[in-house]
Amino acid sequence: MKKQEKENLILLGLIELYIKNGKPIGSNTLKESGFDHLSSATIRNYFFKLEESGYLTQQHASGGRIPTDLAYKFYIKQDSGKDYVSKPKKKALEKELLFEDKEVIAYLNKVVETLSDMAGYPVMLSSPRFDQDFIVDIKLLSLDTHRILCIVLTSFGMVHTEIFYTATKLSNFSLKRIEAYFYFRRTGLDRPTLDEGELLLADRLYHETLLRHIVGHATFIHDDIYKTGFTKLLQYPELQEPGALANALSLFENPHLMHRLCEEACKENHLMTWIGEDFNSLIPGMSESAMILVPYSIREKPVGAIGLLGPKRLPYKQLFELLNVGATALSHTLTSLLFKYQMSYRMPQAKGIDVQHTPIYLEQTRRLLLGDDSTKPDNKDAMS
Repeated sequence: MKKQEKENLILLGLIELYIKNGKPIGSNTLKESGFDHLSSATIRNYFFKLEESGYLTQQHASGGRIPTDLAYKFYIKQDSGKDYVSKPKKKALEKELLFEDKEVIAYLNKVVETLSDMAGYPVMLSSPRFDQDFIVDIKLLSLDTHRILCIVLTSFGMVHTEIFYTATKLSNFSLKRIEAYFYFRRTGLDRPTLDEGELLLADRLYHETLLRHIVGHATFIHDDIYKTGFTKLLQYPELQEPGALANALSLFENPHLMHRLCEEACKENHLMTWIGEDFNSLIPGMSESAMILVPYSIREKPVGAIGLLGPKRLPYKQLFELLNVGATALSHTLTSLLFKYQMSYRMPQAKGIDVQHTPIYLEQTRRLLLGDDSTKPDNKDAMS
């Protein structure tokens, strides 16, 4: 074996061992982990050369070595020729991500939950906006004396919340009557009996709820983001320091930056990674973090990305395989759902409202939005 090949093998062996246990690697530790054909002195000589080349570093003069950002980037480019995720596990993931119902938003939430649980890291997913989505229910909950939480549920499984202020606290009976009024306004069925004050309030809340919902749906500037699994970062020592953890999580909470990174992944249309120093120009303080983004498609057109966040010592090869399986399953399922239910989608318009599609949505929801004289209590006809 050539000297350079030996050096590469030692580097790759050290990286995989460090990813596994998170502790600096000494020459004896590496020797006992598959390199017993080399002496400890020979391994130390390779360590020294790799340190000079910028692939290894030491936290303390007498301590073991840890990989640098450059080492991780070298590692992910190497094809080991082996599978890091078993075929049964891949099949189980593919089966779990099958979906045939219309609730596409619920499905996207299921995707991030499934991938996060299987990978063991926080996962996010950027998504286009799906049209032909309609309100199926509106719930009201009293928060305190003057605030009401309004919860809007849609046919695609979206949950949209708004907070409204009232002059006085409403009883649970009043809230239920107002909910019944909302149902009547949406369907024209089962008109409830409300007193004059309740009717005025119910009518105002109904129109305010629908206007906010429609404006929020039509104004689509950034991808819709679904994310979960933040607490999984607490198990990694390098991110347990509050500042490091806050900086890492701030990435998922920055919609402008996430849109930019997801847009780049879609444009390149292949898996991308950001490791340590790659974040310097984006978010200071992310030196101990890494992120993987994998684009997915609808009808072979990239429309969003699945992202995973963690410490730099991610098991990259294993996660690449999991995320690629997830992205492929997601692409096939969304393409099938859009065809099956005749759904359409919109990509975000960075400069403002998508004027071309907004009137279409308003036309579809006109029956929900407009009211007329039939809203008066003495008119028993269904309203438009």
